Amino acid sequence: MYKTMAHINSLNGKMDEITVLAQISNNDYIVDYKGVKCHALFNFFTCEFYADDVYRRIY
Repeated sequence: MYKTMAHINSLNGKMDEITVLAQISNNDYIVDYKGVKCHALFNFFTCEFYADDVYRRIY
């Protein structure tokens, strides 16, 4: 578990801090963004996370 910056879907791609909870596959992560657990992708070309707290929430 670690904190990092990510592009957030609900912020129209602006960056904010997330907590990476687990790696599901090579490019799929479970993250926490302000109490919302959701999926995030890691872009290896830009070395940045993209968290989808709108459509890929975990309930």
